[in-house]
Parts: sequence; C-alpha cells; structure tokens
Amino acid sequence: MSSPYHPTNLRRHYEQAAADKTAGEKFYKLLADYKEHNALVLGYKAAAEAIRARDASMFNKMTYVQDAARTFEQAVSLDPQNPEIRFLRFSVESNLPAFLGLSKHVDEDKELLLDAALKHPKSGLDPEAFRTMRDFLVNRGHVSDEQAQRLTKVGE
Repeated sequence: MSSPYHPTNLRRHYEQAAADKTAGEKFYKLLADYKEHNALVLGYKAAAEAIRARDASMFNKMTYVQDAARTFEQAVSLDPQNPEIRFLRFSVESNLPAFLGLSKHVDEDKELLLDAALKHPKSGLDPEAFRTMRDFLVNRGHVSDEQAQRLTKVGE
C-alpha cells in the first residue's frame, strides 16, 4: 500500500483531482514520469493527462487531450478487458466535446462496464472500484432507468 502507484492511492488522487485544480496538478506530477507498463497505472496516467487538459490554457488543451488518448490506447492494449481502465477512459471521453472526435470508445466502453458491473463480484473489480464505477454510471445518467435498477441490486 506504500507505493504511490497502488490502486487505492491512485483512486484517491483521481477523485480529488476531478474536483480540484491543485489536486489535478499534483496527480499529473505524480504520474508524469511513469515509464513502466502496468496497464492500470497507465490508465490513471491518461486520466491525469485529461484532467491537466481541463485546467490548461486553450493553447495547450488539445496537446494534453491527445496525450491522454495515446496513453489510454497503450493501457487498453496491455489489458483490453480491464473494467477499471475502461471506466477511466469512459469517464474522460464521455465528458469531451463531440467535435474533437476523441470520444470514439464511449459506447464500447460503456457496454464493457455494464457487463462487468452486472457480473460483480466476478467482475475483476475490487468493491471500491465497483462502487465508483456503478455510482458514476447511475448518478451521471449514463444508463437507462432499467439498467440503473439492475446495477443498484448488484451486491458488493
């Protein structure tokens, strides 16, 4: 748990960064120099790059969004069925303006997330990751009412 790249640490940073610009900068700095090939850590690195784009000047936004897209490609190619990586990409892409043309995995990722969540606890997600994913899908209106009801019945 002491590793800064432990999933629990990365999730905390991500949640804080999603809500706060200073935390976003800290999250980006934590992962900026990460050069190894752990798919999940790369997924969080891509999310950090996307958050940096949110807080960047108009001039730099596109660069960070493109960096994030490339890093997500790398993470997904290393572990294509990992629902947590797909969730990170989905949470970023579903918030990008459509005209950028960088939201091409939204439907595919949502389907994988829904399947994984409905299979839980056999989803490969720990309870914390499952809760985060389920709450995001349900609370942000990414699923139908019927899907939301099914998801809320899934035990942790």
